[in-house]
Amino acid sequence: MSSIRQKKIESVIQQELSQIFREEARTICLGAMVTVTVVKVAPDMSFAKVFLSIFGGKNNEETFKSIDDHKGEIRYELGKRLGKSLRRIPELAFEIDDSLDYAEEIDKLLK
Repeated sequence: MSSIRQKKIESVIQQELSQIFREEARTICLGAMVTVTVVKVAPDMSFAKVFLSIFGGKNNEETFKSIDDHKGEIRYELGKRLGKSLRRIPELAFEIDDSLDYAEEIDKLLK
């Protein structure tokens, strides 16, 4: 169960990562629209799992690989933005959020 502090940090990280992906869409996201759907932070605040939805790209696998390759730069930028608020910037692990595809498949099966 997440503490109130964890939930607040998750929310702040989600907002800042969304803004980073908006600003760096051409370089990091290869022109695709990337949405940060969920952020889960470990209780010791050293690790964060970030779930992403990728839309409008030519190749979602390539976009995800580009994001994963730029993980250090993204964490550095996050550190510059949150350095005054957080003592330790968590390590980032990115995952594809396929909940929309799953819901669409369920909807299609029900019809």
